[in-house]
Amino acid sequence: MQVSKWGNSLAVRLPVTLVQQLGIAEGDEIILQPAARKARQPLHVDVVREPNKLQRLQAMRRLRAPWPSDFRFDRDQANSR
Repeated sequence: MQVSKWGNSLAVRLPVTLVQQLGIAEGDEIILQPAARKARQPLHVDVVREPNKLQRLQAMRRLRAPWPSDFRFDRDQANSR
């Protein structure tokens, strides 16, 4: 792979075989992180796909707690301040 200048940034063009292996597509956000380096091994990078908006929303929904069974929303009480 070749590093190229793209505006004020640097860019790497990914081969189609690597894109298919990673399961990424145009518009996906990814994070490149230096992987833990072991003695006498070359430096390498881990590729992590950033979750999209729908995946983030689904994760937040899994974390929310249910309302108590006796909960009733009172608009007047909420707006009394």
